[in-house]
Amino acid sequence: MNLKTENKLLSTFNFSSLTDIVLLLLIFFLLSSSFIVQPGIKVKLPQSETSEMHTERSITVSVLKDGSLYLNDELVTLGTLPALLQQELKRKEQQVIVIKADKDIMFQRVVEVMDLAKKAGAVRFLIATERM
Repeated sequence: MNLKTENKLLSTFNFSSLTDIVLLLLIFFLLSSSFIVQPGIKVKLPQSETSEMHTERSITVSVLKDGSLYLNDELVTLGTLPALLQQELKRKEQQVIVIKADKDIMFQRVVEVMDLAKKAGAVRFLIATERM
């Protein structure tokens, strides 16, 4: 029994398997990139057409819809905020206070936080927004 094997060159290339792989990779990256939006505290920021990225080292104060306050992802109260901000500001001068306020809260709450931060020694403020 003599078996012969033929070595033929393929005249056409089947792109269906390559297309499937590329499509699966595209779906994977689209789904996994949506989970890297904003780690930590979820705040619905107000929208702005002229928002910019802030790259300096900063202190973040988040004001949520339910009225809770977070200083760099740690839950704080309105009474303890000035003392904790003073400690953070002593570490490095000229730090920027970034206020991430929920778009549905009363503006008075944001003013109270800014007032307490000024009493603690803060000079520069930014209000975080989302790009439209």
